[in-house]
Amino acid sequence: MSFQSINPATGEPGTPYPFITDTELFDALGTADRTFHDDWRGRPIAERAGIVARAAQILREKRDEYQGYLTREMGKVTRFGYVEVDLAADILDYYAKHGERFLAPQPLPEAPGATVFAEPIGAILAIEPWNFPYYQLARVAGPQLVAGNVVLMKHAPNVPECALAFARLFEEAGAPAGAYTNLFCSVEQVAALIDNSRVRGVALTGSDRAGAAVAERAGRNLKKVILELGGSDPALILPGAPLDYAADQVVMGRTFNSGQGCVNIKRVIVVGKARGAEMLAKLKARFDALKVGDPTDEETNLGPLVSERQLETLLGQVAAATAAGAEIVRGGTRLDRPGFFLDPAIITNITPDNPLFNQEAFGPVLSFYVVDTEEEAIALANATQFGLGGYVFDADTRHAQEVAARIDSGMVYINTCFSDAPETPFGGVKNSGFGRELSEIGIGEFLNRKLVRTTEIA
Repeated sequence: MSFQSINPATGEPGTPYPFITDTELFDALGTADRTFHDDWRGRPIAERAGIVARAAQILREKRDEYQGYLTREMGKVTRFGYVEVDLAADILDYYAKHGERFLAPQPLPEAPGATVFAEPIGAILAIEPWNFPYYQLARVAGPQLVAGNVVLMKHAPNVPECALAFARLFEEAGAPAGAYTNLFCSVEQVAALIDNSRVRGVALTGSDRAGAAVAERAGRNLKKVILELGGSDPALILPGAPLDYAADQVVMGRTFNSGQGCVNIKRVIVVGKARGAEMLAKLKARFDALKVGDPTDEETNLGPLVSERQLETLLGQVAAATAAGAEIVRGGTRLDRPGFFLDPAIITNITPDNPLFNQEAFGPVLSFYVVDTEEEAIALANATQFGLGGYVFDADTRHAQEVAARIDSGMVYINTCFSDAPETPFGGVKNSGFGRELSEIGIGEFLNRKLVRTTEIA
């Protein structure tokens, strides 16, 4: 078995990288553990932050190179690849800039002599997916390296060049061996790492099934785990929403990254039958106008899916939905060309007993609903086991905020399809996981908040 990419636009395989041996795995863990205890945790925060800032600078200097890996390995449209490279660099810079403030001792005025200190806890194992090969890694590496922890990174098997490239950033920036370690390891080896006492925390972004397995194992070992899992993110189109604006946002929110994002818009819920028909027509026209094709073409809106397996999964979901009575308004078939391309789909008449009602479609498949009232829209938005993101569109932003307060999710975006930033927390509730990445919250997830209380002797 090995880590190996397949170019999603052509089907051409990349270089295989074999799994490391168990000896290599535990040698790497030993190096990371020694680096933490003997070096990294003892460095001044400013010195650690300087290395992370230098990594961000290198990423920007090699922007074209790093974007190229994204397109070759997971089919990301080039201009969107640059967005990811820039965002990853911004995240590293954010923690480098604010780390000292986030980690400063906090006196407790109401408890004389009491101060809370922020201390690192050790090696953090991160298990990350292929859909945002740098952004997902930066969300862990930026805060944890600045905090003084060391990071063991197990990336997805289909983006090995991205994984190696990201590891090179910290090596070139001057981080010591063991501060950031890329691991080409198996699922079984991941389990062995979680069981090992030198690993002190686990962060995973992936499916709810993978999250449950990792959380169970970490729980047995009394280790904290942060989970960012799937989503079935609803977009509520309220009666006051301008439909043309909302339609533009929905199309971008559903098709960005070929629809392969946990917080992409998955479901549209329109209040009012007449507005629902109008919105559906606008969405269909915009989907018809999308250019699907070569991700390196500047005119392309929608690139390939990441793999044959991902394409077959989506085709199976579409087939099962229609067999259960749903209606395909457009798309939903494989395009006749090399690579893993799906004609983007809009599906309606999805009843609660339809399998698609309870599934996450991880690709350009949009579920479309029309309801009579706002109350029905909110109830339908919450009728899912997931709770990652939500979207509300309405000209009356105060009212939209009231609706947002009633959506069961970790994040709600009003009148925009995306607004992620280093300073805003990211994470969900219900089967979408727990814990938060990014913002000041993200640096605090794997810290020992140590109380030191001093009593003076008279």
